[in-house]
Amino acid sequence: MPANLGGWTGLILLLVVILLFAAPKLPQLARSLGQSMTIFKKEIKASKDGDAPAESAADPAPTAEGTDSSTSK
Repeated sequence: MPANLGGWTGLILLLVVILLFAAPKLPQLARSLGQSMTIFKKEIKASKDGDAPAESAADPAPTAEGTDSSTSK
């Protein structure tokens, strides 16, 4: 059993484990990160321009409780 798992060896081992067990979640994670960066850049640009922060398209509109027709009872 190798006693030295620090440095590059540990990093490579960690990368392999992440790829093996988290591979199905990686595209979703990358998409989410990209959307977050886009929103962040828009907010930075809006604050530099002196405008009020723009509402995000990702935020759903508030709904009154009990008026959602998509849920079935």
